[in-house]
Amino acid sequence: MGSGRPQRPGQQRPGQQRPGQRWAWAVGGIVVVGLGIRGLPLVMPVQPESLQQADRALTFLDRQGQPLGTLLSQSQERTLTVPLDQVSPRFINAIIAAEDQHFYQHRGVDWGAAVRATEQALKAGHIVSGASTLSMQLARLLSQAQNPDGDRALPQKLREVWLAWRLEAGLTKAEILEAYVNRLPMGGNLYGVEAAARFYFGVPAADLTWDQATVLAALPNDPNGLNPYSHAMALRQRQGYVLDRLVAEGDLDAVQADRIAAQLPTLQLRQSGGDRLQAPHFLFWLSGQLPPGVGATIATTIDPDLQTFVQAQVQQVTTALASHNVTHAAALVLDNGTGEVLAYVGSPDYWEGFQGRNDGVQALRQPGSALKPFLYQLAFDRGSLQPTSLLDDVPTHYPIPGSQLYSPMDYSGRFQGTVRVRLALANSLNLPAVRLLERVTVPVFLTRLQQLGFRHLTQSSDFYGLGLALGSGEVSLWELARAYMTLATGGQGRQMVTVPGVAVQPGALESMASLDRTTTYLLTDMLRDPYARAQAFGVESVLTLPFPAAVKTGTSSQFRDTWTVGYTQDYTVATWVGNFDGSAMVEVSGVTGAAPLWQRIMLKLHEHQEPEPFPLPDWPQVSVCAATGLSADDSRGTPCATMVLEYSRPQSPRSDAAPGSDAALSSVQPSAPGSGVCAPSSACGVDRPDSAPVRHIQFPAPGDRFFLITDQSNSGPSSGPSSGPSFGPMPSSGPSSSDAPIESHPPGSPPTPSQRIQFQLTATPPQPVSWFLNDHPLATQRQPDFFWDLAPGDWVLKVVAADWQEEVGFTVEALGEAAGTTLKRGFTLVETPEADGVSNPQEKPVP
Repeated sequence: MGSGRPQRPGQQRPGQQRPGQRWAWAVGGIVVVGLGIRGLPLVMPVQPESLQQADRALTFLDRQGQPLGTLLSQSQERTLTVPLDQVSPRFINAIIAAEDQHFYQHRGVDWGAAVRATEQALKAGHIVSGASTLSMQLARLLSQAQNPDGDRALPQKLREVWLAWRLEAGLTKAEILEAYVNRLPMGGNLYGVEAAARFYFGVPAADLTWDQATVLAALPNDPNGLNPYSHAMALRQRQGYVLDRLVAEGDLDAVQADRIAAQLPTLQLRQSGGDRLQAPHFLFWLSGQLPPGVGATIATTIDPDLQTFVQAQVQQVTTALASHNVTHAAALVLDNGTGEVLAYVGSPDYWEGFQGRNDGVQALRQPGSALKPFLYQLAFDRGSLQPTSLLDDVPTHYPIPGSQLYSPMDYSGRFQGTVRVRLALANSLNLPAVRLLERVTVPVFLTRLQQLGFRHLTQSSDFYGLGLALGSGEVSLWELARAYMTLATGGQGRQMVTVPGVAVQPGALESMASLDRTTTYLLTDMLRDPYARAQAFGVESVLTLPFPAAVKTGTSSQFRDTWTVGYTQDYTVATWVGNFDGSAMVEVSGVTGAAPLWQRIMLKLHEHQEPEPFPLPDWPQVSVCAATGLSADDSRGTPCATMVLEYSRPQSPRSDAAPGSDAALSSVQPSAPGSGVCAPSSACGVDRPDSAPVRHIQFPAPGDRFFLITDQSNSGPSSGPSSGPSFGPMPSSGPSSSDAPIESHPPGSPPTPSQRIQFQLTATPPQPVSWFLNDHPLATQRQPDFFWDLAPGDWVLKVVAADWQEEVGFTVEALGEAAGTTLKRGFTLVETPEADGVSNPQEKPVP
């Protein structure tokens, strides 16, 4: 049985706490928890880096500081961010006065305001005033960004308080304020004071006046209900509240406040705040190239007046060519001195249909002949081509393994025979370019193009083949303009600039090739020479400007693309005309498609000041024969009818011609007296109106397969008096055509002037005479000459008068070429062995 002392009344049992102690522990626990909750943010602060706004809109300015337009963020918001020092102090004071007058005193929660708001709500039965601080509002904006559907009930309020404490623990007041003003809802999809200032008033936030600042400070209270365009009266009431708070804080006096409240500031037209973009292709392209960390407001190099002009010209050109199935065009203008992009037009109208949004400046297309200048410049650099070299423009066939022959053609469908380098480049002849690339090699040329910035030529040299000389690879107008600017600057590689001081991709940091200055000047001299390109384009064409300008055109296969790229000392202009869907244009080439657009832009650029002349190569000029490239004092040939000046590489004695294009001169002597036949180089004692000696030149280089003419000095028997007119074959392709080969025309196609020969009497007969070829009547006439379309075979030409007749035999024969090279068919006139008969035509075997 247990026993013990009875417990006295009031005596505390062991382990039992007194009521006061329990309350003490409870209060202490609450204090500890409260201190823990309040102190925990100090060890979990929000870091400034976490508040960076990656999803933001971008505002672009032209070179004069005026807006080109604003691109919305990925969430389709017009959000612009600026540093706090780029926001007007007027707005800072207004927003603090309106939203949180104790911002600089509290640490995230204004407990006095919370108590006051609670008392007012209990007395009135509804919320009279809020107690949210700027820190709590920022916390709410951040929470809404992460959870747009979050409610505003007590749990949400507690989360805002918690985040506000963390913000205050990790950020300065200035950092909180900067994050806040850049996220303020300002109506519609506008966020941030910068976006609102530019949209409503057309000014940056740094330039806000008091009336503008107080209007913007009023908007966040109810962004849609206070819309300046549709709820002006409600907005004025809220603005009045902001003004009263500013007067109470001492930032304004009552007189100033009354004056500001009298009238809302002038608003921009609703659509003029950036909904319509200027240079839209440029802005969308540039927005994807900007490096991280660039600001939300971006100053570009675009010239607004020039941009407007070029856009209008692009539209006019496509409208004018609409009947030729032309719907699109693009243009790019560069400042050669700085590399800055002054105008960028990607299509006639960005907003018209889906295809209008295609960017013709960046689109990859085949450039046609626009790459040829870089091939010639490379050949000059390597010494494999001289300015006085000759190049063959003759039909050539290249075997392609597993495919049909590659047979490049000139644009005209005709061939010029052997031509000087200047003429081959200026007239954009295809065969000389292909032959030149064969000499330079495709891998070497491809490497040079890649060094010049053609970064989309990524396939192997075997993939492009010799067609690379004619544009078999795809390039962009951007790349072409940059490469031609290298020519314009004397070979100095230069980056294209779109945002001053900012390296913009693509290619911003890649190494640009620098070209030899002298050979670049030489190339420019050839591209600016209107007389050199006269045969293909005429002297007075759209490519000829009233000031020095170098230019090159290009046309892709099937007339899908036309290009013109050219430059002066000051500017480079690149234009493209075609169709984004790849459909062919109708009767449109580089000179009729892209060239007129290029010409208009160039004339606009220089309307107030003509450019300086181009620097000339520091090589000496020599007098050479226009047909052979041989110097005037060369003793191997007869005197040349036409001499021209051409640059010559110093201390590099020129051989007969470039390798594979040697010119062998064939002197022609007059016929023997009484033979009845007159060689074209002699008048046979008869005074001719054009008494200048006529000279025939034969080009028998290995592999030459073109129509060549030699003189005939024999004749058939004469049945007339020896005093009768005599005759011989002569070419008929212009004043100096005796220096040009004669070309065959394809079977079934009409001949061209250079595919005919002229038979000419040495005097005008007193009466009509009849012309016969192999006894087939040709014509009866008094004219002393007759033109005949060339055809292969052995021929006897006879002219019959009333009291005399003369005849001469000749052969038109096909030539082959050396084994191991591609066969090219051609013809030459050769002397007929039989004097009184017609030999059977025989084709020369291929050696």
